[in-house]
Amino acid sequence: MTPPEAPVQGPIGRGTETPPAVSVCLILSKRADFLRAAQARRQGTPAFLLQARQRREGEADPQVIRVGFTCSKKLGNAVARNRAKRRLREIARAVLPAQGQPGWDYVLVGRPEATATRDFALMRADLERALRQIHGAGK
Repeated sequence: MTPPEAPVQGPIGRGTETPPAVSVCLILSKRADFLRAAQARRQGTPAFLLQARQRREGEADPQVIRVGFTCSKKLGNAVARNRAKRRLREIARAVLPAQGQPGWDYVLVGRPEATATRDFALMRADLERALRQIHGAGK
């Protein structure tokens, strides 16, 4: 007996959905990239810390924005850390394609209590403000 097929729920990738962060941004995965970002510019917000650095020539594709996320055990158990990372990924997906600059690496570091509980609209505004301050400081 074969299992029934699931009905098609409509077109995949409707125009109302936000594009994934990966479409414009690549995810940082190497420890060395995180360490280099930690030594560069920083901007604190109530919900997270933004670390940003401009890549050197030849390091990676200069037209790509790269982003990484860090949530340590200070945030709580695995459930709390994963929730904080999901929220950070979503604000990065919403803000970085429009306001991030190509050729830059960004790392969002979660803060205990605040990252998982702060209002989402305020977190988004925090990231927009932090990006303006980071890029305004270099000019």
